[in-house]
Amino acid sequence: MLRAIGTFFGTIFSLVTLGLMLIALSIGAVLHIYGRDLPSHESLANYKPPTISRIYSGEGRIIDEFSRERRLFTPAEDIPVLVKQAFISAEDKNFYQHGGYDARGIAAAIFEAVRSRGETVRGASTITQQVMKNFLLSGDRRIERKIKEIILATRIEETLSKERILELYLNEIFLGQNSYGVTAAAQTYFNKSLRELAPHEAAFLASMPKAPSDFHPVRNAERLLQRRNFVLREMNENGYLDDATYEAEVAAPLRSVQNGDFEPYSAELPPRDYFTDEIRRQLSEDFGEGEFFGGGLSVRATIDPEMQAEAAVALRRQLEQYDRARGKWRGTGIVLPEDALEDGEEAWREALAQAGVARDIELDGTWYPAVILEIEDQQMRLGIEGVAPDADAPHVVPRADIGWLPGNFQETFERGEVVYVRRMTRDEDGTFLRWTLRQVPEVEGGFVAMDVHTGRVLAMQGGFSYQHSVFNRATQAKRQPGSSFKPFVYAAALDSGYSPATIVIDAPIEIDTPQGLWRPRNSSNKFYGPTPLRTGVEQSRNLMTIRLAQEVGMDVVARYAERFGVYDNMGQFLANSLGSEETTLYNMVAAYSMFANGGERVEPTLVDRVQDRDGRTVYKHDPRDCVDCGDEAIPETRGPRIVSNRERVIDAITAYQLTSMMKGVVDRGTASGAINLPVPVAGKTGTTNDARDVWFVGFTSNIAAGCYIGYDQPRGLGRGAYGASMCGPVFQEFMSEAIKKYGGGPFEVPPGGHFIKIDRYTGARLADDSQGEFVVAEYFRDGEEPIFGFSVSGGFAMGTDLELFERGESEQVKEVTTSTGRTGQVGGKASFGSMSSGGLY
Repeated sequence: MLRAIGTFFGTIFSLVTLGLMLIALSIGAVLHIYGRDLPSHESLANYKPPTISRIYSGEGRIIDEFSRERRLFTPAEDIPVLVKQAFISAEDKNFYQHGGYDARGIAAAIFEAVRSRGETVRGASTITQQVMKNFLLSGDRRIERKIKEIILATRIEETLSKERILELYLNEIFLGQNSYGVTAAAQTYFNKSLRELAPHEAAFLASMPKAPSDFHPVRNAERLLQRRNFVLREMNENGYLDDATYEAEVAAPLRSVQNGDFEPYSAELPPRDYFTDEIRRQLSEDFGEGEFFGGGLSVRATIDPEMQAEAAVALRRQLEQYDRARGKWRGTGIVLPEDALEDGEEAWREALAQAGVARDIELDGTWYPAVILEIEDQQMRLGIEGVAPDADAPHVVPRADIGWLPGNFQETFERGEVVYVRRMTRDEDGTFLRWTLRQVPEVEGGFVAMDVHTGRVLAMQGGFSYQHSVFNRATQAKRQPGSSFKPFVYAAALDSGYSPATIVIDAPIEIDTPQGLWRPRNSSNKFYGPTPLRTGVEQSRNLMTIRLAQEVGMDVVARYAERFGVYDNMGQFLANSLGSEETTLYNMVAAYSMFANGGERVEPTLVDRVQDRDGRTVYKHDPRDCVDCGDEAIPETRGPRIVSNRERVIDAITAYQLTSMMKGVVDRGTASGAINLPVPVAGKTGTTNDARDVWFVGFTSNIAAGCYIGYDQPRGLGRGAYGASMCGPVFQEFMSEAIKKYGGGPFEVPPGGHFIKIDRYTGARLADDSQGEFVVAEYFRDGEEPIFGFSVSGGFAMGTDLELFERGESEQVKEVTTSTGRTGQVGGKASFGSMSSGGLY
């Protein structure tokens, strides 16, 4: 009997042992099969998650951010214990005890799934397993993935510390609202740093990993509140919160940015504009989009925020002034549905908030989107976005405000139309007068200003409004520079043996081209005969420029334009000497900077320095060497010596000669009526055929700036549109403020030359004591005796009966209306006046 009992229990023991062995072998086989081709968990030791790249102003203020996943990486040691405790309580209370997986949690999840016949499937993943899923595996709920997850979790626990695993988790996890990681989420929901979070706010964030879309603080507020309080209870039960703190935190209301309880972090950033978007475009090309959008770069921009604001206002003012002079209403093209107007203020405000119009316009005050609620006999009643009704400033636009528009008041506008308005105030004391109607101009333009010595771009405006049109007309628009290109023709001539005393024949030209006979003309439609080089620049003489280009050779002119960076590969056609080949404003301003600094190469840049996520400098713009910056023995009266190794583009004397001539453009030439500044200024106007593009590019001793204005789909700007009349005021307004900040002085005269006085009308040499409006002191190279009276024809003859322009005669261009109703520009009659004309001026 005893033997039979022993045999029975022995059999049972053997079967149990065999079963356990089979289970163990099965588990081992499963682990072996699923553990063979797993991704390397060791890579997590060096993992660097995608983080936000930030752009800073020179003062260190954040002015923009770029990312695909909004994440701010925070090391484990900088994450407050309170935040760690909240997430551990919510997701894995045994985190510090288990070895990667929680067997009891898995068993409970299996039991629940069996009991509910698969209707209730709850997660049993530890934080370590979630790290494996997020980093190395997919998010599906198959048993195969779970097994792999457990295998990797046990392996990573042997490789990384608990704090490092928690660091990966808290920086990687998605917490809704495009926020990845706890630091970004704290900004998104509370506009706070992690250390500023209260326990209920930490519990709020810890509620999100479960299902961020199901716990929206506005749409699912009640559900989120329950989950938050559950996390707080878990923190209390785990000993992280005492009873008094727990009771106080549970009673706290559910507050967030989304509920309007805190100002959003984005409100602290200026609106994105052309400057930072161009940085994004350039650095994405230099570093790659992946690195820029996820590399956590710190970018120090060259922007001067004050000057940027001035540039935007100056360009906008001129564009709006031109647009209003056209007297045409276009509006925004957006009309709100009638039911939004009939359902009351809340309805139309919600509809207006969804209207796709720009909200970044500042010109004589903020431009507000508004909706026309009623069109009355003598006024329009409006609803204005973000502005509450005010008895002292009623939301109406009087009919008199729209007097600049022709046509019937009632027919021009319609109820529900979205418009712009701004406050009109009294100049003397700023008191409110009325709301005034505005519209975004159809005409566009660009403006750039940079330091002539370093190429640092201080301001860039690529259009009227970035939110209205992100196309950057300062860097992306290729337009004909017209006469603003002429200085490069004259630079090629001066470097090729010609001098300021050289005489160029200003007379009609006929040129055979594959497209037919080309007869270029001066903008005044007059001819001036033998004329000194300087006058050709000051008065923007087309015929002189063409003859000079023919004499020098378009191959030489093209090489100079390419050397200055105006073009990459300029076409060697004679018409291109008048600026018919397209380039960008950005390139032109950089090229003019090289005249201003004495002929040294300038590499324009919007970025001073780029640092990676670890603080290492990976790009620095300034290549100059500070020879003795580390020498403590430098006397207090002397600064450190900065050595520049920049390439010389043209001879310093040539650069000064051109600068002197372009100063004449401002003092008495084509820009004399538009530019009036307290320091010496040089520059050049440019106006293309039919005024499709108008330019002015100029500089002081410190800053070069340029403006271009034209329609995006090129067409004539109409009567009175010239580089001086349209771009001159933009330059004038901006530089008036820039000079107050950056100063300016006489242009530096390089060594190796001497001044000789000549007659600026005839080019004849004058006595050193000569004075008068016809006298100009030109700078000549030492050792090169100028030949006075030497004339250049370019191989083109000059008729003997030519009626020439006389000294003192006006060079004003007349506007006429042709039989087709279009406008044209003509001068007085000349014996060659019967010739048709074309070209740029």
